[in-house]
Amino acid sequence: MYPKSPRSRRVAVLAVAAALLVGCQRGTSTGAGPSPTEPARPGCPTDLARAEAATAYAEKPHTMWHGPALGPRATSGKDIVYVAQTMTNPGVAGAAKGVQEAAKVIGWNVRVIDGQGTPAGIQAAFSQAIALRPSGIVLGGFDPGLTSQQVAKATAEHLPLIGWHAVAAPGPSKHPALFTNITTRVEDVAKISADWIIAHSHGHAGVVLFTDASIPFAKNKSDLIRKELATCSGVHLLAQENIPLSDTSSRAPQEVSSLLSRFPDTWTHSVAINDVYFADAAPALRAARRKGAGVPFNIGAGDGDPSAFQRINSRQFQTATVPEPFSQQGWQILDEFNRAFSGGPASGYVAPVHIATAANSGGATTWDPPGYRAVYRRIWGR
Repeated sequence: MYPKSPRSRRVAVLAVAAALLVGCQRGTSTGAGPSPTEPARPGCPTDLARAEAATAYAEKPHTMWHGPALGPRATSGKDIVYVAQTMTNPGVAGAAKGVQEAAKVIGWNVRVIDGQGTPAGIQAAFSQAIALRPSGIVLGGFDPGLTSQQVAKATAEHLPLIGWHAVAAPGPSKHPALFTNITTRVEDVAKISADWIIAHSHGHAGVVLFTDASIPFAKNKSDLIRKELATCSGVHLLAQENIPLSDTSSRAPQEVSSLLSRFPDTWTHSVAINDVYFADAAPALRAARRKGAGVPFNIGAGDGDPSAFQRINSRQFQTATVPEPFSQQGWQILDEFNRAFSGGPASGYVAPVHIATAANSGGATTWDPPGYRAVYRRIWGR
């Protein structure tokens, strides 16, 4: 073999340097992304290994209860009112069902009042709840800022208030005054959703992110997802689609069709702040003759309603979701009320994130971790 000329050596060195520079760039562009003919990028081996470990742990079936094991015995004769944002929301309805199920065990009465999904309806429902003079009120899935007058009146009457997805963070809240708020941590949900994409794609993905920028909580979630996706140099954010949750049925199909035209080969994964985006994206993907179990692989960063599980289990345009344990959270709501009635602090428990897929759901249509019912019965003496 003949030795290379100085010019050949310089070309080779420049080529290696260019390849290394490409591999060091972070993938947060909202442009068209890499060309299909572009050489494979080095990816992100360190971040990929971390994402794979986190995803594998989140996908594990839970076999034990890791929540509170101790607490006060059940008080008796309590009446709880669950004010629902709207009972057509599967999450709100799922948590309400858990509250009703737990009430039968602990021996309390529960009444659900539907706010019908409008500010006026929620305010009227909350006012009606206060007029019933219950032992406590649940704020089921709505911003307490919508009902500031009612919250102030309930607080003045020393009625314990517990939120379900009422404010952004789990745990007690001073402003508004909630004994506790029950929800998963948005930081954890956002991170594990992005990590799933990194792991599922082996560090090479073109991603579309669906969000609703009009909702501060949703915008914060999507910002956190972007931040985590950017940790992997081989993952590129192709586009961020801002579609209000109220408009997904009318706008998502058209937007998805446009995305398929813009990124026919580079769009491999999607993540949405709520599973509903994929319910409305499915017709456009089907019309484009995309396979239900093929690209783009979709994950919902939160919720986990029955329709999402049905899409996942049937492999129809959704691959995974990070679900809320609605029933367990309903039981926790009553346990937290019992702690409030007994003069103790909130339990501080926050459900860990879980990733549901067709491989680990067992055909279920909700995420219902085991063990909590028996533990709460034991705590309450029931």
